[in-house]
Order: sequence, then structure tokens, then C-alpha cells
Amino acid sequence: MKRAVRGTWRPAAPGAAPAPLREALSTAADALADRAAAVTAKRALDLGLGSALLLLAAPALALAALVLAVRRGGDGEGVVRREPRVGLGGRPFELRSLRTRRFRLDLLSRLPHVVRGELSLVGPPPPHPDDPALRDPLTDPWWQELRPGLTGLAQVRARSRMPWDEPALLDAHYAEHHGTGLDLAILARTAHIQLRTSLRGARRGKASLSDTDHRLPGCSRVD
Repeated sequence: MKRAVRGTWRPAAPGAAPAPLREALSTAADALADRAAAVTAKRALDLGLGSALLLLAAPALALAALVLAVRRGGDGEGVVRREPRVGLGGRPFELRSLRTRRFRLDLLSRLPHVVRGELSLVGPPPPHPDDPALRDPLTDPWWQELRPGLTGLAQVRARSRMPWDEPALLDAHYAEHHGTGLDLAILARTAHIQLRTSLRGARRGKASLSDTDHRLPGCSRVD
């Protein structure tokens, strides 16, 4: 009587995915986990540092709002500028900032947007709903995965004359390579630029900054 020859092959369990598919799913899951971890770390930085900065800046913002209210009186415009912008996932929101650029108080007045999750501390500038890039099929839609920021890579390189330092290219580079280390470096560079410019302005009797620093469309010079 012949005995059956034992082999090493065993049939796959019912419902089991083929090996290539399992590997692809595992790779996709790892990529999603890495992305989720990065988003969580970025949001944690926004909440922690953004809340601390807002608490520190609150007295100066309140005083600036009071001074603006007294100066403007009843001109009808108010002390807060309201502008439509597009945020994460293409969701629209109303960007609010003080109508002054002294000591970059207009920038600091947007910190509540960071705490609420409409903005990040670091990221590309929030686009206007009429921005053609939002409807350009050739544009990388970074806003589908990233929140716009108060400052960003394009803003700290604004004075560079290198051809690869075009804002759109820098925004795309940041969207692809963003991380906590890069965010901290950009924040440190932003603080250095603002402090240096404020000290220079104080020596000249002016406390305003150049409009080249993260100036959004529609913004005017110091009010």
C-alpha cells in the first residue's frame, strides 16, 4: 500500500488575503499610522504652544484693541478685520485679526484660530476662496491634509532671491516634509526675524514691520 507523500504546501485559510495584498495593506496601514502620529504631534504643539502664546499676548491684544477703538471711533470698520479663508479639507472659515501691524499684533490676534483648530502655528498661508490654485487640477492640494498656518517656510524665506524659493514651491516642500523639528525651526526663525525687525524699527522710532512678512492679500500697511 502506497503512502501519501507529505508536502510543505498548505491551503490558505478561508477568507485569507494573498501575500502581496497583505503586504500592501500592511504598508498602507504603517503609512497611515505615521501620518496620524505626525498630525497628533503637530496638533499637540499647536494646542500647547498656541494656548501659552495666547495667554501671554492677551494683555497686549486687549490694550491694542482698546487703542484702536478710541482712534477709529465710529468709522464703521471696527477694530477687527474679517476675511474669508479656506482651511483644512477645503472648509471655509472667517479669519479675524486686529487692524494693526504694530509688533505683529495682527498675527498674534489670530492665535484663537490656532487653539480652535482652524489654523496651525506653522503652515502655508490660508488661501482666499477665490484663489485660482483651489481649482487648478495641476496644483498639489495641500489643504486636504494640512491646516494653514500663522507663519511658514515661505514666510521665513521671503527675502531670499533664489529661484527655488518661490512661495508655491516652498509650500509644496513643507507639505511633503513637515514635522515637529521643521515646525520648531520655522517658529524660531520667525521669532528671530520679528524681534530683529522690531528692534530696528524702535531705533528709527517706528515699531512696524515690512509688509513682506506673511502679508495676506488685502492687508494694508500699519493702521
